[in-house]
Amino acid sequence: MTTSAPAFDSAALPALCVDLDGTLVKSDTLVDSTLALARYHPAMLLRIPGWLLQGKAALKRHITSSVSLDVAHLPYNRELLQFLEQQHAEGRAIYLTTAADSALANRIAEHLGLFQGVLASDGALNLAGHNKLAAFRETFGDQFCYIGNASPDLPLLENCHHPMVANPTRGLQSALRKARITPARTFSETVFPLKAWVKALRIHQWAKNVLLFLPMLLGHNLHPALLLASLLAFLSFGLCASATYVVNDLLDLEADRQHPRKRRRPFASGDLSAISGVAVVLIFLAASLAIALALPHAVARVSPDLALRRPYQFLVWLGIYAVTTLAYSLRLKRAVLVDVIVLSGLYTIRILAGSAATGIEASAWLGSFSIFFFLSLAFVKRFAELENLRERGGEVAKGRGYHISDLEQLRSFGSASGYVSVAVLTLYISNLDAAQLYTHTKRLWLLIPVLLLWISRLWLQASRGQLDEDPVLYAITDRRSLLLGVVVLAIVLSAL
Repeated sequence: MTTSAPAFDSAALPALCVDLDGTLVKSDTLVDSTLALARYHPAMLLRIPGWLLQGKAALKRHITSSVSLDVAHLPYNRELLQFLEQQHAEGRAIYLTTAADSALANRIAEHLGLFQGVLASDGALNLAGHNKLAAFRETFGDQFCYIGNASPDLPLLENCHHPMVANPTRGLQSALRKARITPARTFSETVFPLKAWVKALRIHQWAKNVLLFLPMLLGHNLHPALLLASLLAFLSFGLCASATYVVNDLLDLEADRQHPRKRRRPFASGDLSAISGVAVVLIFLAASLAIALALPHAVARVSPDLALRRPYQFLVWLGIYAVTTLAYSLRLKRAVLVDVIVLSGLYTIRILAGSAATGIEASAWLGSFSIFFFLSLAFVKRFAELENLRERGGEVAKGRGYHISDLEQLRSFGSASGYVSVAVLTLYISNLDAAQLYTHTKRLWLLIPVLLLWISRLWLQASRGQLDEDPVLYAITDRRSLLLGVVVLAIVLSAL
């Protein structure tokens, strides 16, 4: 045990001892440090089993010495922090007492400037549960108050004056009821779990997976078996995409906490635990894989004559998507220009996956249009991020590699890509391929001004700083965009 607590005067008020993980900080700093290790030193994850054999305290010491969490941006329990600041102003002796490693605990104590001393794990002794209680009795006798949050804190809450809790777990709440202990005060800073999960899983991003239906719709083939295949592909991709978004958020905890908007994300803010996030990733990936494997069998059962020639081609594209998004989260998102190429490619992969799921070949026209159109969306996403950064007085996008000076070049790249996609559409309408699918091809020319209007308006709003950093969210929430979408649908239907 490492302690920097001075001798305690029992004649004074009982020492106020505060737990760290889940209490003062809403997250688990060991898990946060492990995720930072996975982000910056992934090869070192292979050493964790060996470190664990040395004991949990040694594991914490090794991980803490390998990475350095940004203690200024940890998700502190603001209600509890305000209480501690009040107690400190009144001269109360406050101690940070945690099972986290002493190196991290001391950095947090130094940053906050509220604690008279620190008791923490020292690489040999894991200061939790009864070990922590023994350390308290050695340092404070029986004159201490305690604030905790989980079941291991029960022995301390049973033996302290004025037990208090912060965001208590269900297990601790049940244990306190059985022990007939009523907390003197509860510091609660939580959100409704379902709301947090909907936000973390990016359900609105499932709108991108509508692209999986394009090969079937543009091929004018609405056979029930193909519709079922597209629906299963949509669900499989949605689950996989949500899992990859969670992986991205877990690996980006440190960067997100320094971002004015992203720090509110459920994992960065501590509203959801990283452990639950890892569990959801595994469950969603397993479910996505199971659906992908079942897809060709479902098509064959509904319509044996439409059995897919390459039954597991969709699974291949799903795997390519998962690997690409993981590579993007780990490294490619920090490679200038490569990141936008990858982002636009992920849209095109969805179209190719839809083609594989239904057996309807995606035309070269559709592929060409999607590459340039979605490249424009990828550029506008980066442009909006830089524009917002400029408004905040920043110079370099952290973790991206872009500079404020790149704004004009990104605007040129992005707007040019958008207009090239319109040019591709004009060439398609003029080609005989369109005449084979549409009776009134001349009506398709009405799509050109609509698309030009939407792209131009998108970039105009981005230039004015009025665009959310997520163009997909903009497209599905902006009233004019939705109205133009209805107009596009009406034009296409009239041309059939």
